[in-house]
Amino acid sequence: MRPVPELRTEDVTLHVEVDGEGDPVTVVAHGLTNNRNELAALTPFVPGTKVRFDFRGHGRSGAPETGYRFADFARDLDAVARAYGATRAVGTSLGAGAIATLLARDPDRFERTVWLLPAALDLPFPWVERYEALAAELEGKTPEEALEAVLSRPERVAEYLRTPWKLELDRMLWEHEHPEGLARAIREVIRDRPVADREALRAVTRPVLLVCIEGDEIHPAEFGHVLHELMPASELVVYPSQEALFAALPELVERVGRFLLG
Repeated sequence: MRPVPELRTEDVTLHVEVDGEGDPVTVVAHGLTNNRNELAALTPFVPGTKVRFDFRGHGRSGAPETGYRFADFARDLDAVARAYGATRAVGTSLGAGAIATLLARDPDRFERTVWLLPAALDLPFPWVERYEALAAELEGKTPEEALEAVLSRPERVAEYLRTPWKLELDRMLWEHEHPEGLARAIREVIRDRPVADREALRAVTRPVLLVCIEGDEIHPAEFGHVLHELMPASELVVYPSQEALFAALPELVERVGRFLLG
């Protein structure tokens, strides 16, 4: 791992970590409420240089008072990509939405992109109340208190009893220095949309790899099918369940690596 730098933009300081070296250079964008650790265990198996960062309000990045719409997250992604010369982008959920926002404006911004579990398009987000409750739970808490509040939720405790390894994973993913900033990020972005009109994505003619899961309520596989139809050079991979995706991770990581190499 190289020395950990900070990237200062016009309104926020972003925490960035880099692993690997050489080409291609890929920027990796995480999902809402997660951080740069989301894919850290997998990026060493992908060729080239991987640039992972924390979005504003997340992880160790700064947390401005306002500015948490998709356009703002897209600016974070674009700033990191330009600073490191990334020609590829991988995004999960919120990260995929940020990629969509960039490509709707500039279809040739990246040579290749991977969209893991896209969660939004040009429709209203359906889980506003659930995420509003989460934001309220984070407010007024220290990072340690916020982490404990999330990990002690009854549904999570039950899940940890079934799959104990997820507890340590969540401890890493819920490392946030500014819980108030994360609450602001949740509240703003769930009321926004990555693109005003999905038809803008028809202009994306460069290769795109879409990865979805059947039955995922927050990341509907239907979005993958819609995006696949819109973007002519896209590939779509749909897994029947989250368990099936986890079981196929070695093959999926290999596929993503081949795809990014182009």
